[in-house]
Amino acid sequence: MTTAISKIEPEVLNGWLINDEAVLIDIRDPDEFARERIKGAFLAPLSHFFETNFNRFRGKKVVFHCANGTRTQQASNELLGSGCSEVYILNNGMDGWKAAGLSTFINKKAPISIMRQVQIVAGSLMLLGVVLGSSVSPWFYSLSAMVGAGLLFAGISGTCAMASLLTHLPYNHPADQ
Repeated sequence: MTTAISKIEPEVLNGWLINDEAVLIDIRDPDEFARERIKGAFLAPLSHFFETNFNRFRGKKVVFHCANGTRTQQASNELLGSGCSEVYILNNGMDGWKAAGLSTFINKKAPISIMRQVQIVAGSLMLLGVVLGSSVSPWFYSLSAMVGAGLLFAGISGTCAMASLLTHLPYNHPADQ
């Protein structure tokens, strides 16, 4: 088992993947993975990380990545705990991969990420509350206050009721995912 994680450049990883020397593990959320991914990557989201059977990757270099490298760096202890013998982090994640001119698979039918959906809905509701509060009745300001309180609670608790609701909408479950 490895005790340190090295960063690897996208071009080096690409060579490893072509030569079947490495396995690429995407630790982003399923909605991000469904929207865009590096071809051949396996999904092991951090929220369900230890449910993944890493034994099937024994004997290969295992490279973890996220969108820009931040999550993989923050989760380095979990990645080391995967039991893989050679563990690497893709430098700058998916952003670094694309900046190196390497291709990704994009599913335009997949919905945008849940967090972007939350930002759009929350921002719209807050703006609506302000517009209606200034033009119709000051009572509508309470809509903005409730959304703000919900976002504050989500940030403190790490759970977001709006995100939970949005994940159940039909467009977040396309048939071809």
